[in-house]
Amino acid sequence: MMDAIRNARGERLDFSFHPAAAGTTQIVVIGHGVTGQKDRPFLIALADGLAQAGIATLRVSFSGNGGSDGRFIDSNITKEVADLGSVLDALAGFDVAYAGHSMGAAVGVLRASEDQRIRSLISLAGMVHVQAFAQRHFGGLTPDRDRMWDKPGCVLSTAYLEDLRRIDTVVDRAGRISVPWLFVHGNADTVVPLQDAQDAFARAREPKELVVLEGCDHIWEPAFTPRMVAEVVRWLRR
Repeated sequence: MMDAIRNARGERLDFSFHPAAAGTTQIVVIGHGVTGQKDRPFLIALADGLAQAGIATLRVSFSGNGGSDGRFIDSNITKEVADLGSVLDALAGFDVAYAGHSMGAAVGVLRASEDQRIRSLISLAGMVHVQAFAQRHFGGLTPDRDRMWDKPGCVLSTAYLEDLRRIDTVVDRAGRISVPWLFVHGNADTVVPLQDAQDAFARAREPKELVVLEGCDHIWEPAFTPRMVAEVVRWLRR
C-alpha cells in the first residue's frame, strides 16, 4: 500500500488502510459527508466489517477535513470529486468500489459517471439534490461567517454554496452510471430524505438495489450500524 496520497494541489490526503486476504485486488474506498472525516465510528465499523469479510478498504478524509491538508473553507463537492480521482490514481491495479456517505455519495455519483475505474458504487444515505440540501439546512446562515451545524472550524463558505448551486442535483448523472449500484437509506433520515435515494434509483441502470432501513437516521446510530454494514457486505459478496 502507498505511503502517501496527494491531490492535484499537492495536498496530502489522510487515509487508513484495512488489509484483507493476501493477493486480493478488490478494495472499497470509503468517503465521508460534509463536515465529516474518515474516522466517524460508522465508517470505521464499515471498514472493519468489510475487512473481516475478506475485502480490503481505504477510508479517506477529503482535503480540508480531518487530518488531511488544506482548508475546510475551500472544500466543496467539485474539489472532493478531484480528490477522489487522485485516490483512484494511487490505486492503479485494484478493482475499486466506492462507498460514499451523504455528500460523499454525491461525490461518488459525479466521479463514477465519468470515470470507469470505479467498478461498483454504494450510496449510504446519499445526497442527490445538493442545492435543496443547502437551502434546507443552511439557508438561514451568513456565508463566510456562520458555521455548519455550529461545528467548530466548519464555516459555511461562499465557494461551497456556489458549487452546490452550479451542480444543483446529481440525479441526471445517475443514468450515466453503468456499474452495479447499491443504495442504503433510512426512512427516518431528516438530513437527506429517502426521496433523494428513490429519485436516483429510478434513474439508475441495472444492476441496482435499494435497501430501506426502517427507523434508521442519517448517521447510522449505533443500533443501525451493524445492519448497514451487513447489507454492504452481503451485496459486495454477491
